[in-house]
Amino acid sequence: MFKKTIIATLLALFSAVAFAAGVDINKATQAELEAVKGIGPAMATRMLTERKKGEFKDWTDVMGRVKGVKDHQAAKLSDAGLTVNGGAYKAAAGAKDAKK
Repeated sequence: MFKKTIIATLLALFSAVAFAAGVDINKATQAELEAVKGIGPAMATRMLTERKKGEFKDWTDVMGRVKGVKDHQAAKLSDAGLTVNGGAYKAAAGAKDAKK
């Protein structure tokens, strides 16, 4: 019983550390993508389908190829830990001003 508790604790800790480091869209599995808040099974599948055609170059590439990911959603996914080649999403200059 104690051994199982230790193993479960270590797995949870490892998962938390891995998530804190970010989930790269070009390396993540279906399960890893779905672990990001805002990504469900359908979106994870769309991401993986597009990735099979070639790795994503940057966030603009993701937004152009994955249905349902535009400026606002990209910002939310990035805040939740999703990265593209290790990089977080940075909104285009003036994007926030255009919404006002």
